[in-house]
Amino acid sequence: MTINNKKRAVLLLAGAALLVYLLWLFLRPVEIVAAHHKNGFTDLLVKNFPFTDRGKINWWLENRAMLKEKYNTPYLDEDGTFWVTIFLFGDGYQKDIIDERLCFDEIKSELRCIDKNAVMTVFSDRYNQVFFSLGKERYILRNNGKLDRSESFKVTNLDKKICISDVEITGGPNADK
Repeated sequence: MTINNKKRAVLLLAGAALLVYLLWLFLRPVEIVAAHHKNGFTDLLVKNFPFTDRGKINWWLENRAMLKEKYNTPYLDEDGTFWVTIFLFGDGYQKDIIDERLCFDEIKSELRCIDKNAVMTVFSDRYNQVFFSLGKERYILRNNGKLDRSESFKVTNLDKKICISDVEITGGPNADK
């Protein structure tokens, strides 16, 4: 075998290994660690959450029935609205030694906090529209099933009443289809 053939074989093997790793990274199932409910809000702790906005929203839509059945999520408030924030579980439950951690009072252990690494917030209004907040991106799932990207919406939580204002709509992640 010549040197060029050896280099080619090594590069091909490295490329195949990289491809297998990327496939594993993108196709591994989401693991739900816990769901914590408090004051009409739910914090869902997960591992292996999808990377893309489309993957995150599709995961939510495909798993709504399972989340409701197994975790009582989304937990509907008195007015029929819900608010779910999905956090990466990261290094697991930790001590409350950093102010930036989210702690769960119902856990009676010193290991009861997580790092605040929210990857998606999903909430509804009283008209049953579902809103997705993913970092800087915002989407609205209309009652007719259409998903639109919102250039901006402001969310105010006053005494558990969610007010959504200044909604401007453009094409959603499925607009190309």
